[in-house]
Amino acid sequence: MPQRPVGSAGMAGMAQLHQAAPLIERQHAIIELLRVRAPRRVTGAGLAESTGVSLRTVERDITRLREAGVPITIHRGPRGGYGIDARSVLPPISLTPGEASALIASLVAVGPYTSAVAQSALGKILGALTE
Repeated sequence: MPQRPVGSAGMAGMAQLHQAAPLIERQHAIIELLRVRAPRRVTGAGLAESTGVSLRTVERDITRLREAGVPITIHRGPRGGYGIDARSVLPPISLTPGEASALIASLVAVGPYTSAVAQSALGKILGALTE
């Protein structure tokens, strides 16, 4: 029986994943930079320099992160910048099995592009599911 070649839809999905990886890494870096500097503010220019992108790209990333529910605050004016609630440990969160599966699938899909923090989160979720 002949094997079917990988379709263009599968290849397109892989290409999209590889294109998304830098975005995911950059947005994670923005969150971590804000968290580490909290309660101090970080300027957009500072975030742009740290992540190696333009100020406009940082602004788009901040907008996406805020729309996703990340508690980033915007402070305008001469002493302005971005801030975040930087609790070191989150309160317990209850996830449905479907939500946990979605997170696992997302982290597995990103594969080798996941950060150490993402790998740690994956380990905790998998550990909780096997208890």
